[in-house]
Amino acid sequence: MKTTVYILYSESLDRFYTGITSLATHERLQNHIEKKYTGNKYTKKADDWVLYFQLDCSDTSQARKIELHIKKMKSATYIRNLKIYPEISEKLLIRYRSI
Repeated sequence: MKTTVYILYSESLDRFYTGITSLATHERLQNHIEKKYTGNKYTKKADDWVLYFQLDCSDTSQARKIELHIKKMKSATYIRNLKIYPEISEKLLIRYRSI
């Protein structure tokens, strides 16, 4: 099953949110905006989230590893660079591919 790493951006908070989903990313974004998942307090802080970046992975394990890698970087610059330099995404897919 295809799983996607996605990054949302809120202009009002000037913050990014990173997650994974097996839903279509536009559906998952809508769930965040409509606050359908009550467990996610972070995205409840704003309702202007937009899809900033997405990366389709081969499976959930690969997606989770890439999500954690991005979160551990703790860097908005790194996230912006993911969008600017596609080779970073390619390297992540290779580094965390399932064997």
